Amino acid sequence: MAERPAKQQKLDASTTPANVIIQFQSPEGEATGPQLDVPHDVTPEQLETLLNGLLQAEERLPYSFFVEEQELAAELGAHLLKHKVSVESVLHVMYQPQAVFKVRAVTRCTASMPGHAEAVLSVNFSPDGRRLASGSGDTTVRLWDLNTQTPKHTCKGHTSWVLVVAWSPDAAIVASGDHSGGIWLWDPSTGKPLGQCKGHRKFIASISWEPAHVELPSRRFCSGSKDATIKVWEASTRRCLFTMSNHTQAITQVKWGGDGLIYSAARDCSINVWAAADGRMVRSLKGHGHWVNTMSLSTDYALRTGAFDHTGNAPADTEAAKAAAKQRYDAARGGRPERLVTGSDDFTLFLWEPSTQKQPLARMTGHMQLINQVTFSPDGRWIISASFDKSAKLWDGMKGAFVATFRGHVGPVYQVAWSADSRLFVSGSKDSTLKVWDLRSKKLLMDLPGHADEVFSVDWSPDGESVASGGKDKVLKLWRR
Repeated sequence: MAERPAKQQKLDASTTPANVIIQFQSPEGEATGPQLDVPHDVTPEQLETLLNGLLQAEERLPYSFFVEEQELAAELGAHLLKHKVSVESVLHVMYQPQAVFKVRAVTRCTASMPGHAEAVLSVNFSPDGRRLASGSGDTTVRLWDLNTQTPKHTCKGHTSWVLVVAWSPDAAIVASGDHSGGIWLWDPSTGKPLGQCKGHRKFIASISWEPAHVELPSRRFCSGSKDATIKVWEASTRRCLFTMSNHTQAITQVKWGGDGLIYSAARDCSINVWAAADGRMVRSLKGHGHWVNTMSLSTDYALRTGAFDHTGNAPADTEAAKAAAKQRYDAARGGRPERLVTGSDDFTLFLWEPSTQKQPLARMTGHMQLINQVTFSPDGRWIISASFDKSAKLWDGMKGAFVATFRGHVGPVYQVAWSADSRLFVSGSKDSTLKVWDLRSKKLLMDLPGHADEVFSVDWSPDGESVASGGKDKVLKLWRR
């Protein structure tokens, strides 16, 4: 009988120390430092020390390590055995920077905030994490004080259901869109209306602001409507600067990217890419066989929070704030073009690099019913998809590979939201519960019952302190640890 290679024998026996030759790789696939001869019982913490030394980091930074797409959560030898990884050639160990802060899971409801007279359809924390806005079927927008957990302002002006609420990245303006096509702008410090934007003929599906690293104070935003058009607005004058129309059916979502492009998804099965400067159409992305419901950019978190760090602080000087926002955006990109993920009624997701090509990077299958929401993790490394098949699925954000399924809900999963450190996420469902999941263990961390009916909207504050949820029971709930 042929003898197995010595290295493999030693690993199987796991009694004799065996060495493994490894090569660190950046998330972009570039080799970092020389090949290293390490013992098979090396731990992720020891690899972290090695890598920080190679990178000559002034401060020790936390990293996650991946071998053939699987996260290294134990000693290297045990991981190789478990996943049957050969060590006959050099082992490539990909590293991913982790957030230097850690968000703890929310565990209890600290406030049930009644006030809305109809279902809560949208909840959104401000970019600094200090305030909360909600939109409801009762035609109002409410602004909440997170310190006292009470309503601060009730904003009246809409004549039909408020479907969308969106904060500007400098936290100075709240934009809201309703079912009749009206858009209102509000001053969050006083709750007073700043004016109305008129032009859309049917309901507003989505609003997205121009990124802070492009323009501060925030000046422009775009809106997508059921009337199949996307409009770009000047916030100070409420004037429509230009209209983009090439879709043949209702717009479901718009995203203002950080590299001068605006993205729109629609029920005509296409995703269009537009130049933000003049509204010229750059390309159309096709592949989905049914309505495109949802999309997310790999830089979403950096675009949402602008110059604000995880503590909610930003430079006071406008130029310094703009530079800080640019630095955060560049870090989120990691030297690569923005990636876009889309989810559809055809049960599939597509991963794109829309600034460079119209062919998808990956087609992602596995869901058994329509996909309601997709969202990139703040570090851009992962994607979570929420589906009517009662599950959430985790995907590799670089290549689109399937990683895990999270099951626990007994009704469709409507929305998911990430913690700021990309280690946890929360899901809200038709079954009236929220659930907190741990990315590393791929397990349920916390079950959060409390709502009396379907949970339509969830958000995790950028500072990691609170989760907000709203739904059919007309109550806004705050969850903290």
